[in-house]
Amino acid sequence: MNFQSVLDEIDREIRPLLGAEGAVACYIPGLARVPVAQFGIALHTREGVEACAGDAATPFSIQSVSKLFTLTLAMRYLGDALWERIGREPSGNPFNSLVQLEHEQGKPRNPFINAGAIAIADRLVSRGQGKADLLAFMSDLCGEAVRYDEEVAASEAATGFRNIALANFMKSFGKIDNAVGEVLALYFHQCAIHMSCRQLARAAAFLCRDGAHPFDGRPEITTERHTHRINALMLTCGTYDAAGDVAFSIGLPCKSGVGGGIVAVVPDQLTLCVWSPALDASGNSLLGLKALELFVAKTGLSIF
Repeated sequence: MNFQSVLDEIDREIRPLLGAEGAVACYIPGLARVPVAQFGIALHTREGVEACAGDAATPFSIQSVSKLFTLTLAMRYLGDALWERIGREPSGNPFNSLVQLEHEQGKPRNPFINAGAIAIADRLVSRGQGKADLLAFMSDLCGEAVRYDEEVAASEAATGFRNIALANFMKSFGKIDNAVGEVLALYFHQCAIHMSCRQLARAAAFLCRDGAHPFDGRPEITTERHTHRINALMLTCGTYDAAGDVAFSIGLPCKSGVGGGIVAVVPDQLTLCVWSPALDASGNSLLGLKALELFVAKTGLSIF
């Protein structure tokens, strides 16, 4: 299949729609100024073939897409013990809900809502993993040096009152081991990782390679068993409270972020990243989801 022509065709269909609907994540000052009329799409196949279109080389704040990678690290270090404090069920609520966390006594419903990702950051801090370690991991995965957007990280810390509340609430239930400030420093920085569609499609490629490194000849990233479980969690929990609709309309494991990026996986075949900053009501890229629907329709690639 000529993936480049497919991506070029999707870019031509999406571009006239840019700026017509949706809004950027204005509650994070570092994201509020991002120009809305941008769209990128890139893929990386199991064999290492790449294709890109649109603004695929433009870096953006990956936000909650980062939760996919911190989960991978935590599963590598802790295995099944990770799930003693974190659930694996869809939330059905907004990604920053406090109500659900109180009802469930400080145990996050899944690792992809904010509370779950903060709990993951706590596990990583306990393992001695910090900001430099996470950045080195992401750079290794995509084969290029990546950086934090310090402006976004600072604005997250300055305005992330609900995330601060989530962390302190979990601490009150004994579900956070380390100092809340140290845990949140890692969490706010992971959300501020600055990467392009091309880099993210590469970095996530271990998910279509049964855990093998995106580049041949390097140590595996995770096990085949863990890879299958991560993909399952992406399908059921990766797009916030819209996960059911995304599974219905697209049929691929996906992980989104309020920076406008979405990573999708076709197991055993390829990984795909789309980016457009304007979000829908659930916090997913509006045109990113549209582009993924077009990709599935044009290629017939789906897990169903």
